[in-house]
Amino acid sequence: MTEPPRTPIDDLPAAVPDAPHRLRFPYIWTLPVIVVIAGIFVAIHQRIEQGTSIEITFRTADDLEPNKTKISYKAVEIGEVKEIHVARDRQGVVVEARIHPNASDYLVKDTRFWVVRPRITGANITGLGTLVSGAYIGVDVGHSNVPEHHFTGLEVPPIVTSGLPGREFILHAGDIGSLDIGSSVFYRRMPAGQVVAYALDPSGASVTIKVFINSPYDRFVNAQTHFWQASGVDMSVNSEGVKLHTESLASILEGGVAFQSVGDDGDSTPAAADSAFELYSDRERALRQADTVAQAFVMYFQGSLRGLSVGAPVDLRGIDIGEVKRLSVEYDRNAGELRFPVEVDIFPQRIRGRTHAPGHAPNEDSSDIGGHIMIDSMVAHGMRAELKTGSLLTGQKYVAVDVVKGAAPEHVNWSEHPPIFPTAPGGLEEIQDSIGSVAKKLDKVPFDEISTRLVTTMASLDQTLKSTDDLMHHVDDSVAPQVTATLKEAQEAMKNAREALSQGAPLQSDLGTTLLELSRAAKSVSALADYLERHPETLLRGKPADPR
Repeated sequence: MTEPPRTPIDDLPAAVPDAPHRLRFPYIWTLPVIVVIAGIFVAIHQRIEQGTSIEITFRTADDLEPNKTKISYKAVEIGEVKEIHVARDRQGVVVEARIHPNASDYLVKDTRFWVVRPRITGANITGLGTLVSGAYIGVDVGHSNVPEHHFTGLEVPPIVTSGLPGREFILHAGDIGSLDIGSSVFYRRMPAGQVVAYALDPSGASVTIKVFINSPYDRFVNAQTHFWQASGVDMSVNSEGVKLHTESLASILEGGVAFQSVGDDGDSTPAAADSAFELYSDRERALRQADTVAQAFVMYFQGSLRGLSVGAPVDLRGIDIGEVKRLSVEYDRNAGELRFPVEVDIFPQRIRGRTHAPGHAPNEDSSDIGGHIMIDSMVAHGMRAELKTGSLLTGQKYVAVDVVKGAAPEHVNWSEHPPIFPTAPGGLEEIQDSIGSVAKKLDKVPFDEISTRLVTTMASLDQTLKSTDDLMHHVDDSVAPQVTATLKEAQEAMKNAREALSQGAPLQSDLGTTLLELSRAAKSVSALADYLERHPETLLRGKPADPR
């Protein structure tokens, strides 16, 4: 079979490309596309109109309801609660809310949320309006520029909101006392701020308290400012009696803090915000001038320390020159007895030495303030420490330092640490010693022997009294009749004597005549004696004849 002849490649016709055709959209899909675009636009618009979604974590959902509880900023509604569910860790609840688009700028990192409901504190009553309108979530817009959509709600409304003029300061104290969030801060008894927060320090030994001082009072807080507790009624019972201090009626109910600058010669530049200060326990300690030099001493007293407490003053004729720092007990092995040391701090700066230069006025000598020379000089002149009772009402004692007349020579034992300051027994101790001495002497009296002898004597006396009683009975029986007869005879004799001496009795008349004659005889004898004294020769010659 023969093959047909092949056509050469070059003789084949060239391919011609077809002209492109335009893709035409079918008009039937126009309406669905428009509907889809419109739906997307409506959805986006609704999404924008709904606002920004946020989450707020609270401890509980008390008074909160989805689609009903509002979110308000300065009494203007800016959002609404949409959903509430329990947190994954079950430690609280998560509130999902929508914030209006015009308030989306408020959602920054330091923005705060809290539930506004009726609250009663010592300072005031808040949230009463929610009894009618229901609880709502309050907002305090922060100043940060960092956006945030997850927040932790506050359980207590903030005391100070953003934009309030003033500054915060930090106080450190041993305990919080009766302070609480919202407690007032006073300046010269005027409300000047509030306590905004407090927390226990990590060591557990103290607390940190934040206070906010309103403007313009914040400018009075400087490096010389001292803060103290003005909580409730500040009543102290010490050696000076009972003292009662309070800032105001509000501080009695809710507690408070007061502050004031100490001294006028310090730096009055306002302190920076968040500056730290010590919170003193009372006004007296806060305003007390600080002593830069303190000399520690230990004193041993013989009497009881009951009534002496830490902080009691060391007094020099009414002037506080120190305070008691510690009371303790120690055993002296050498003496085999217990001793009760009282450690005190004496502030020598409160004592000034003066020298008298010849021809010059006395000048203050500060070369040895608090030195050994000054203290040794005082002790050498009889300076001693005594325990005295400051108040009979409270029984509180204090340490009195004064010159004791006739005190035995003593000196400060500087070799000990702290040095030992010599003491003297107080007036009450001396009385107790005297009573003890009398008691010891009374112990030496043989009361047992005396009582035995007294019992024997009393028995003899009783026997004597019985014998006397028997004798009296015998006298009544035998002697009494004779005595009666004798008394009758005596009465008769007295009667006869009375009759004989009566006015008209013969004896009375005869006695008068006899007395008259005796009187005449006495006159004659007197005249004779007078004549013989003048003419003694008459005894020899006789009386001369009467010349006529």
